[in-house]
Amino acid sequence: METMETENIFANNPALLNAIQGRLGSLVGRPSGYIESLPPEVKRRIKALKNIQSEQLKYEKQYRAELAELEKKYLKIYEPLFEKRSSIVNGKVEPTDAECEREDSDMEQDAEEKPEVKKEEKPSADPVKGIPEFWLTCLKTNAVIAELITERDEEPLKALTDIQLQYLDDSDGFKLSFFFNENEYFTNKVLTKIYRLENTGDYGNIIDGKAEGCDINWNEGKNLTVTVETKKQRRKGTNQTRIIKRTIPAETFFSFFNPPVIPDNEALEMDEDEMQELDNKLEADYEVGEIIKDKIIPYAVDWFTGKALEFEEAEFDSDEYDGYDDEEEDDDDEDVDDTENAKGLNEPNAQAPECKQQ
Repeated sequence: METMETENIFANNPALLNAIQGRLGSLVGRPSGYIESLPPEVKRRIKALKNIQSEQLKYEKQYRAELAELEKKYLKIYEPLFEKRSSIVNGKVEPTDAECEREDSDMEQDAEEKPEVKKEEKPSADPVKGIPEFWLTCLKTNAVIAELITERDEEPLKALTDIQLQYLDDSDGFKLSFFFNENEYFTNKVLTKIYRLENTGDYGNIIDGKAEGCDINWNEGKNLTVTVETKKQRRKGTNQTRIIKRTIPAETFFSFFNPPVIPDNEALEMDEDEMQELDNKLEADYEVGEIIKDKIIPYAVDWFTGKALEFEEAEFDSDEYDGYDDEEEDDDDEDVDDTENAKGLNEPNAQAPECKQQ
């Protein structure tokens, strides 16, 4: 009964709930006093465990260095295959009959589906070159990246002919290159994004680094990173008017090439909310880069066909109940709809940053 009353209080007073959450959030990472209260012999053993972990992290660093070399090695093996894929996508070559023969594996077939009867297909009266809108479709199929693509972005992204990955020689990290056909929006043939990374050595998943974008040479009136607001202004005492124009940052996928910047001296003057907002933007930007690097580029055809979504859903399903026992427990509470729990899973962590592109 008390629990229900408490829930009603928070439900009717969201400001109170936010205040409490904010206060709790400010306590994260602060000593609880528990470790300090432990007996000396226990503290001594904890120090030993920390030393063991430090030793393990040395091997972790070595493991990641060797893994990075292995990734570079196999990227060189993949590159000829990616080049062949690009040639087919862009209509530069036609695949041979042997290259088109394929039997789907068990993983690609629904057990309940009956195999389709092969029908002889006649050539199109007006043959299509390559696979139109291949990369645009791949990007839009991924839920995280789809959130960044606006309706205005689709036309220039139809001119996207390839996305390539390159590992950096001078530092840890990678470079993404987006190749475009000639289009009415910008003159660049290639747009690039570089992620320079450095393993902190504390935990395998914690990485310091920075992202570098590129300037987009927009054609006049085609800059998608801004919208132009026109306002008529009348001078007092006269009938003279003038037109005032100002640009307002607009949400667009192309803000990806103008990543958030970590300020140097100004960082000391940023308050906690500003630091958290910047951290969210940096995290979201890196997430998109990782998705393109690890998912879109190597498995592009699966994103084009939508097959990749099945694996994404399977991965989510396997993680959804991690940590829960199979044992049934008595519970008088009403069942909660799974769709409520799934809300917001693929919502972006941050809005696209404002652009300073040309």
